[in-house]
Amino acid sequence: MTINSEDVKKKAFELGFHKVGIARAAETKAENKKLKQWLDEKKHAGMAWVEKRKSERGNIFNYFSEARTVISLGMNYYVGKDQSDLKSNYKFSNYAWGDDYHSVIKSKIFSLLEFIKQSMPNAKGLVCVDTAPIMEKVWAQRAGMGWQGKHTNLISPDFGSWLFLGELVIDFDLDIDESFTKDLCGSCTACIDACPTQALGEYVLDANKCISYLTIEHRGEFPEEQNNLDGWIYGCDICQEVCPWNISFSKISEEKHFEPRSDIVNNTNQKWENINQSDFTSIFKNSAAKRTKLNGLKRNISNVKKADK
Repeated sequence: MTINSEDVKKKAFELGFHKVGIARAAETKAENKKLKQWLDEKKHAGMAWVEKRKSERGNIFNYFSEARTVISLGMNYYVGKDQSDLKSNYKFSNYAWGDDYHSVIKSKIFSLLEFIKQSMPNAKGLVCVDTAPIMEKVWAQRAGMGWQGKHTNLISPDFGSWLFLGELVIDFDLDIDESFTKDLCGSCTACIDACPTQALGEYVLDANKCISYLTIEHRGEFPEEQNNLDGWIYGCDICQEVCPWNISFSKISEEKHFEPRSDIVNNTNQKWENINQSDFTSIFKNSAAKRTKLNGLKRNISNVKKADK
């Protein structure tokens, strides 16, 4: 007994995914070249794991030698609110307002793999989210889900860029979708113009200057030339907030896991400034925001508070 692409897509939508596309596993030589150039220019900043696993990221067969097909999946996480809905003046990226997307998406992709195995018990598959060494946006574009915008996020014509991505890489063939070959950013540079730290070039992100990187991944104090957080204490949404595709085509997600936590929405400036380990553990249980750790969050809050004086 076998399974076909329509069966897979139907099940993926039943599991709560909003976008599904299928691509043939193949080498990504041009994208690998760009990755190497980005790394050579040190634009990955302190994200050493990207450098460490560049061979797998740049060639899917180095990650999963039996790969035949990549099923790309997208979940809309836009909840219809923005920074003005937060009681505090401190800005907090909306992707981390709810539950940890890694757990939510992984669970659903594992369910999809189990569904496939019901028909094909010997099928092999790798479940991936952004912690895996895989070029998610490349595969999503090859699977016809959208294009990589000038802010480097994947933009879909029907949801904008408010999408979490995941992949199921399998060892058998499925009918594939047509790659998305159009670049619908056109002459727009809204994201580049709005970035307060000039972290964006066209289709290139310099993590050294990126507020999301600085507030989440960077460890230790900020270098003097890289301490402009523009009010953000976790992540940054600016390049997505100004994107015309998000302004015109975003849709409110029905996924309850992404609903904003009351403590994040209702915390006052004073509560953020006085946060302790117990508060941090309680507020960010099963949250992607725990990535920054208490020390990182307190550092960010202190930086923004100082800048506001």
